[in-house]
Amino acid sequence: MYGCEAWTVSKQTQKKLEATEMWFLRRMLRISWTAKKTNDTVLEEAHTARLLISKIRKRQATFFGHVMRREGLENLVTTGMLEGKRSRGKQREKHIEGLTDWLKAGKSLEAIEATKDRKKWRTMIANAVKQGT
Repeated sequence: MYGCEAWTVSKQTQKKLEATEMWFLRRMLRISWTAKKTNDTVLEEAHTARLLISKIRKRQATFFGHVMRREGLENLVTTGMLEGKRSRGKQREKHIEGLTDWLKAGKSLEAIEATKDRKKWRTMIANAVKQGT
């Protein structure tokens, strides 16, 4: 989890992380692959629900708020508002787009404005963590 604040978590990456987390849980609970147990029953036995993704997203959101409150190069890079032309083809998913989807903030500008008020930003993060991924 070291450095996960800077990851861009796409849907494909999220699926891989969830599969890895499920593999970890099965190994910790000593559930063999021949035992026909669904992922839901494994999660119920572990008394947990997709903790890895929610922890990563929470750390990303807190780091994003920290960067947005500062005025510097990190702010420009994170928002993607650099000068120059974009490359051809389908554009890569930006860090802020993944966070706004998770926070259900609507537009990225709403999320950027919410970072200025710490209480509002923390409540947005807390609500997103409660709702899950």
